[in-house]
Amino acid sequence: MGPTPAVPTRPVPVWRRLGPRTRRVVQVALYEAIAIVVVALALALAFNEPGPSAVGLSVLTSGIAVTWNYVFNTLFERWERRQPVKGRSWQRRVAHGLGFEGGLTVFLVPVMAWWLDTTLWLAFLADLGLLLFFLVYTVVFTWCFDQVFGLPQSALQPPD
Repeated sequence: MGPTPAVPTRPVPVWRRLGPRTRRVVQVALYEAIAIVVVALALALAFNEPGPSAVGLSVLTSGIAVTWNYVFNTLFERWERRQPVKGRSWQRRVAHGLGFEGGLTVFLVPVMAWWLDTTLWLAFLADLGLLLFFLVYTVVFTWCFDQVFGLPQSALQPPD
């Protein structure tokens, strides 16, 4: 089965075109800002946590996730460079996702249990809820971001 044909996109106004580095920074900042608000509300409701405490935990978990993302991807890419088979098969992508999420769980569960003064089990269940939320949120956010700012250069078809 060949590659999926590119979906035609509407032209993006000049004021919304971003260079690759700026695009990544804007995308991460918006993604995390929205996530912090949503996660803080969810934690406040689920754990009857005061607003400022829920926001604090949400900011802390966001910081941990961003830091772990950088560290994990650096390590993964170092490992990947040494592999005799190049490219990113579905198996490698699944291993990447499981490695990232597994490592993040190891960091977040104890922090959440301590902050929320709850058991590791309840913190683990909360982490699973966050994992499910972020699975859906990432897909929806990325689609919306691409609608506003257009596709990145890497996803555009070269001119004929």
